[in-house]
Amino acid sequence: MEISLWIALGAGLLSFFSPCIFPVLPAYLSHLTGGNVQDQKFQVKSSLLIQRSIAFVIGFSLVFMMMGASATFLGQLFQANKKIIEHVSGIFIVVFGLQMLGVFNFSFLMKDKKWDYKLQKPKSWFSSIFIGIAFGSGWTPCVGLTLSSILLLASATTTFNQGIVLLGFYSLGMAIPFLLISFLMTKSLKIIRTINRYLGKFNTINGSVMILLGLMIFTGQMTKITAFFSQFTLFDL
Repeated sequence: MEISLWIALGAGLLSFFSPCIFPVLPAYLSHLTGGNVQDQKFQVKSSLLIQRSIAFVIGFSLVFMMMGASATFLGQLFQANKKIIEHVSGIFIVVFGLQMLGVFNFSFLMKDKKWDYKLQKPKSWFSSIFIGIAFGSGWTPCVGLTLSSILLLASATTTFNQGIVLLGFYSLGMAIPFLLISFLMTKSLKIIRTINRYLGKFNTINGSVMILLGLMIFTGQMTKITAFFSQFTLFDL
């Protein structure tokens, strides 16, 4: 299980640096905090930024973790056909990876339900959670492909706890850079321009990792690797 957690964490990290999430980070923060850009910095009180950002993270994490539990439930319903599920999941994940690399261009995989910027700005920490839920419920193309791969991985887990924790680590992978870069933006916006230049490389890495993961699941190597590392696990789920 532990190797799957690291994969989920990495997938969340790469999702954050996708072309449909990272470039609009300033818009997210402006909507959450009411701050604005002045003197090449994002101007907002640090305490407000931290509070609203954490609430936003909690919101989308709740959605993703509920998805993880649902994926595990569906996987358990078809436990008798586990091998078939692994093969189908592996094929889908490879296709998702090839889509991200530009090898395929299936329009139905790129349909999305974008976050509505017209949502009323949050007036409290609690209302910021609902903005995070709205974001997590939205289906953006980049996050959708990666998230779908992790959900397919969650469908192969044996307990609800494993599915929830797996998507919790995916959320953590998105949350860490979100919180860190949000804080750095109050010092200088240069980091946004610097990272923007490398977004294409992140997409390539993401697609390549997904193809490798899909092949490992399809061939059953993922199960063997997980079994090997389970003897060193730090988590008992």
